[in-house]
Amino acid sequence: MNDRLYRFVRWCFQELIWGGDLLGADYLPERGPAVFVSNHLGALGPIAVGAAIPLPLRAWIQADMLDPLLAADYLRRDFVEPQLRVPPPFSRFVADAISKIHIPLLRAVGGIPVYHTPEGSLETLRLSVDLLAEGNVILIFPEDPALPMDPRYRMTPFQKGFARLGELYFERVGKSLSFYPLAVHAESFTVRVGRPVRYNPFVKPAVERVRIKNLLEQAIHEMYLQASRCEIVQIPLPN
Repeated sequence: MNDRLYRFVRWCFQELIWGGDLLGADYLPERGPAVFVSNHLGALGPIAVGAAIPLPLRAWIQADMLDPLLAADYLRRDFVEPQLRVPPPFSRFVADAISKIHIPLLRAVGGIPVYHTPEGSLETLRLSVDLLAEGNVILIFPEDPALPMDPRYRMTPFQKGFARLGELYFERVGKSLSFYPLAVHAESFTVRVGRPVRYNPFVKPAVERVRIKNLLEQAIHEMYLQASRCEIVQIPLPN
């Protein structure tokens, strides 16, 4: 990871795009290893978390976004047309331009490619455990894009595969890994940190994956609703 570039990108996110607040910072670890799990909110979630968290993060990123042959088409479908609302055929040119910038940037700041094959998933987990064993902090957005979004939380249900990091890390170093829930709330410009969930090596791995996934998802739901209530209370009443 290019530390100087990472700090510059984080400054740009905070000062030029996000500008929000970090709540619950007392729950943050001083250093890694740790896994942060957050809601996505389209492109806003990664930007907000990258701006708010004062630790270098190694984010899981869709492998297509790091592939020069596939990135432009992925950006067109996932970001340029639905979020920037650029219609075709202009969306292709915009996606091509963005991909030429973001591919080297994401690689320089240590993005971890996430694949959608059994072999690829194992490689993502292996690389992640290597980084955790070195004391890094990993950021994951585990929402399942194939499932419908819950409008209350603007989230889809989580996939549970990321929770395997707990058992694999324990197998590697014999210590329990902590997972930290993060809730990004756009209207209040806040990122909230919740109490960590620690991997329990005395529970069957398949059961523990579900437990970690459910606890993190529930914590993020609760923090998101809390941020929503605070945002509503702060709306000035008409005279």
